[in-house]
Amino acid sequence: MAREDYISIRNTSKHFGSVKAVDDISFNIQQGEFFSLLGASGCGKTTLLRMLAGFEQPTKGNIYIDGQPQAGVPPHLRPVNMVFQSYAIFPHLNVHKNIAYGMRKSGLSKAEVDKKVDEMLELIKLPGYGKRGAHQLSGGQRQRIALARALIKQPKVLLLDEPLGALDKKLREQMQLELRALQRDVGITFVFVTHDQEEAMTMSDRIAVMSMGKVLQIDSPTRLYEIPRVKEVADFIGTINFFEGDIKGKEGKATVVETAGLGKVMSTASGDDAPASGAITVAVRPEKFNITFQQPNVENNVVEGVLQAAAYLGDRSHYYVKVAGREEPIAVASQNAQRQMQAVEADNKEKVWLTWDEDSVLLLKS
Repeated sequence: MAREDYISIRNTSKHFGSVKAVDDISFNIQQGEFFSLLGASGCGKTTLLRMLAGFEQPTKGNIYIDGQPQAGVPPHLRPVNMVFQSYAIFPHLNVHKNIAYGMRKSGLSKAEVDKKVDEMLELIKLPGYGKRGAHQLSGGQRQRIALARALIKQPKVLLLDEPLGALDKKLREQMQLELRALQRDVGITFVFVTHDQEEAMTMSDRIAVMSMGKVLQIDSPTRLYEIPRVKEVADFIGTINFFEGDIKGKEGKATVVETAGLGKVMSTASGDDAPASGAITVAVRPEKFNITFQQPNVENNVVEGVLQAAAYLGDRSHYYVKVAGREEPIAVASQNAQRQMQAVEADNKEKVWLTWDEDSVLLLKS
């Protein structure tokens, strides 16, 4: 069932002097969606989140939440709450009082507030933690308490500004799954800011990739990775090899491109959207290459090279292959489906061949 739009950002900009932190962007966020703003530092994602929260006002344009314009509406009157990277847990209060802090002016009785706090502790899987001091909590527990405090007021939208950034890698990965499960349980819209592409890919229904105040592409994690629209998105999401080429025409459904490094390339990935001629950037993900140490019996989409380096990473291996006509080696990734007791040695500069499928070759406008 299609979701309804809940947040609408219309021709919105935010300038700080001559700096365009957010530059004339328009898009919608759906009700109950886990939506991430992804980009490098300075791309405008946190500024946009702060405009949603009401901490910053747009220089121009409008923001609507549930159909209502938010211009001039202060943060405490908006149907949103926010979780920061620092968590902002009060060190002098125990867990119960931290969670209940935002309910001081709710008009509810102490018994009603206590019940809500207990419900929140159950929701974040920390039942019985109410009397613990803030100093007794781990980083992951502090993050959950911050979430509970933000959710107890039942906002329609939860804004999250890199809330997992202070956690170590293993705990961060665990909390990604827990945060996604929590969002599904409460069913409200989450707007999540991060610079970590894996984090965004793990949790999000859709992702907006931002750069220099602009939104480059909004799509599902799968489509952003497999079908990026522009070179900058392809480069930011995962690892990818780029080759400059010229379109030579069509052979059946495939676009034929002559490249430096791969030679003649056939691509069906862009379908009818591929231009008929001109310069083009060819892009291939490392895992889309097949590497073999014996010459394959194929005519198209094959190139001979020399293995320059190899790295065994347990579940996968990375190879770096030098080919004629290209200065930078091609990155190749291969899953280690079979037990591998002997590492591949690249010291002898062994000859290898790379092959790839036509639908694995992306054509991006240069």
